[in-house]
Amino acid sequence: MGSRRRFLLSGGAAVAALAVTGGWRALAAGAGKPAEVFEVVKTDAQWRQLLTPAQYDVLRHEGTERPYSSPLNDEHRAGVFACAGCQLDLFSSRTKFDSHTGWPSFWAPLEHAVGTTEDRSFGVTRTEVHCRRCGGHLGHVFDDGPRPTGLRYCMNGLAMTFRPQAA
Repeated sequence: MGSRRRFLLSGGAAVAALAVTGGWRALAAGAGKPAEVFEVVKTDAQWRQLLTPAQYDVLRHEGTERPYSSPLNDEHRAGVFACAGCQLDLFSSRTKFDSHTGWPSFWAPLEHAVGTTEDRSFGVTRTEVHCRRCGGHLGHVFDDGPRPTGLRYCMNGLAMTFRPQAA
């Protein structure tokens, strides 16, 4: 009984250490894989200075904003949605649609704008979407979107900025 308790306690300590150090994402993405290298690299202090606390949580720690809380969910003007971390253009307003989920949704990103990784958090496998230039977490992509792709890029509005198209 003592060895079982010791085993369970050490397992719990290992999970806690992964969560605190941020190693949980590396484990979920697949241990032993080389870390992805991004063009824009900043220290944690620099990211905190550049972003609001809510943006920092989403972009740097894979947080999720509350549904229907982002003004970008109701943005319907022509323009471009860019990464709030590095300003890389990510999505055209032409691919935006109302998914009725409470998050800005798109059926396709701009070419060479995003990267994806397998996300096994919460006991399910999903596809996480991140900015290909700075690695900022944007949201997830699902296969229940409209034509022509059948995909739904469900993005956090906090992770993006919007630039209206000039008339």
